[in-house]
Amino acid sequence: MFCGVECGMESKKKKGPHPVKALSAVKVRSLKKSGRYADGNGLYLVVDPSGAKRWALRTVVQGKRCDIGLGSLRLVSLAEAREESQKYRKVARSGGDPIAERRREQATIPTFKEAAQLVHADHAQTWKNAKHSNQWINSLKQHAFPELENLRVDTIGTANILKVLSAIWLTKPETARRVRQRIGTVLDWAKASGFRTGSNPLDGIEKGLPKQPSRKSHHAALPYIEIPKFIKKLHKSDASEIVHLAFEFLILTAARTSEVLGATWSEVDLKSKTWAIPAERIKSARAHRVPISSRCLEILARAKELTDGGDYIFPGRIEENPISNMALLMTLRRMKIDVTVHGFRSSFRDWASERTNFPRDVCELALAHVVPDKTEAAYRRGDLFDKRKKLMESWSRFATSGSADVISLIAS
Repeated sequence: MFCGVECGMESKKKKGPHPVKALSAVKVRSLKKSGRYADGNGLYLVVDPSGAKRWALRTVVQGKRCDIGLGSLRLVSLAEAREESQKYRKVARSGGDPIAERRREQATIPTFKEAAQLVHADHAQTWKNAKHSNQWINSLKQHAFPELENLRVDTIGTANILKVLSAIWLTKPETARRVRQRIGTVLDWAKASGFRTGSNPLDGIEKGLPKQPSRKSHHAALPYIEIPKFIKKLHKSDASEIVHLAFEFLILTAARTSEVLGATWSEVDLKSKTWAIPAERIKSARAHRVPISSRCLEILARAKELTDGGDYIFPGRIEENPISNMALLMTLRRMKIDVTVHGFRSSFRDWASERTNFPRDVCELALAHVVPDKTEAAYRRGDLFDKRKKLMESWSRFATSGSADVISLIAS
């Protein structure tokens, strides 16, 4: 936060050695008496009579001595203050105006509230469901804004988000999961827009939170922002390569476990990039076509190299039988990830809803869900295959990106 600027003619410098990194984090916390405490190179910690602490840089700008506020100690650490002061001293030495530069920076970097409103407006233009649109922003207003709304997006750290989530992590676990994802969406937008740099403060945040009780009514699912990291970790696990391939294929197609493990080469048309699952292997008892993404084609090619020409794409130890579903479950257990295999369908559905503009019916058809309205089902004969191609290719790119730091909104 900008703390003001005081300028005047440069006064005669005091004699004697100048301090260099005279302050430490411990000393900064212990200082109580009001006054100015020099760190060196013009950087001071200012303790107000009220006890509030802030940083100030004293430097010469175009022949005049100026004190430039660098922000409250609550928001700016000692290391950050030193880095900022060095940056502005360089600007001053080169003849520039660090005051104007700082004002320009602070005028352009939005607060979390402003960023959330911009992201919500972008989404709201394409969401058909007004209820979901309202829930998205209202959940942030209720749970995130009290802590984050006035913080600039470039200053938000893990501790800030931990405080938000701690209040609802155990009492409202599903809400907490969604709030976590939505905060991530806002910060991803901020980074993509050039307002943030560095690592994602959400990475590994669960380590600072208590374990949530298992959800009995739903399959435990991995938050979609963790999917790229999971796939990388999956391929480093000690499971066999064919299990790695089957698990990744399951995630990228958003298909059910039995559908993937029972898949045969006769169901796949590589030329049209289509996997046709017969009705007898579908929960709804209706045949379902799955678009095969570019990465899934690579998985199939590798699976073909590893097998001996049997019927199953992902055979078990006995070529005539497919992989057991226990192979996938045990892989999760050995990786110490407390989710279900089926839960990856929920991860896909949350991603499609939160991070894309694809219509709801396209996303539901990707999961082979039956239209609950019988009248609507009677009139809808197509399966929106071409639109689902784009959806699944987008999901594949996201899931295999290797990083969930920056994700763009995907147009349908």
